[in-house]
Amino acid sequence: MTTPTAKASSKLKTSPYHVVHPSFLEPGAEHTYGPLAQHHPYDGSHMPDDVTRDVAKRMHYAAWRSATAKDERGRARWQQHYLNYRDQIVMGNRKLIFRAVRRWMPPSSLADDMIGDCQIVLIQAVAAYNPWMGIRFSTYAFTCLMRALSRLSQKQAGDRLARSMPLESLPDGEPRDEASEESPNSRLNRVDEFLREGNDLLSTREKKVLARRFSLDETSKGGTLEQVGRELGLSKERVRQVQASALGKLRAALGVGS
Repeated sequence: MTTPTAKASSKLKTSPYHVVHPSFLEPGAEHTYGPLAQHHPYDGSHMPDDVTRDVAKRMHYAAWRSATAKDERGRARWQQHYLNYRDQIVMGNRKLIFRAVRRWMPPSSLADDMIGDCQIVLIQAVAAYNPWMGIRFSTYAFTCLMRALSRLSQKQAGDRLARSMPLESLPDGEPRDEASEESPNSRLNRVDEFLREGNDLLSTREKKVLARRFSLDETSKGGTLEQVGRELGLSKERVRQVQASALGKLRAALGVGS
């Protein structure tokens, strides 16, 4: 037999994330936050922060009403209100996505993928935003988007390294022939972890050498030992040594034999 407490817990698990604000329990809360309350008009292309904050409060109220509804019909009705408010905020703030991607300045071949991924990040930011914290939504969401772009860029860098450099087939530390059809080892999916700024497996110089030698910077093709040396102020032999050291560390970390 299902107890009332178990039923309430089950409803909360299936309801959207929401902030439970004390004002929800005050008299007239439904008039303040409910669907009958008047909405602020906006032009549909940009929702100001004060309007976003107001709609976000209604969104959380709708999610709370959905979670506490006593019947399925009421739960579904309030959940639809929640989705409507959420979508209003997403559509009204979608310009933040293009602003973030332009700030990141990815190559044109990656921009569309980044925009698509950022659409999901924006939806998640809307759902998690607490309008009672006094933080502007544009500031909060833009920070989320820039962090997501950083993670995505790191992943793409690791993927490019894996495609261009199967470690187990590089005893001499040279980039493979582009015509090679050999598939990279699945362990190379972890390479991007060691290229991140906060990871100390590789030195800053080693990361720079790998980035240029194996086309990990977004703006240019892989450079020769001599070209990379000129850019970093190193001799050709020194670049070779730095590269060999970095590849050795990666092989050891990934368990790839040379």
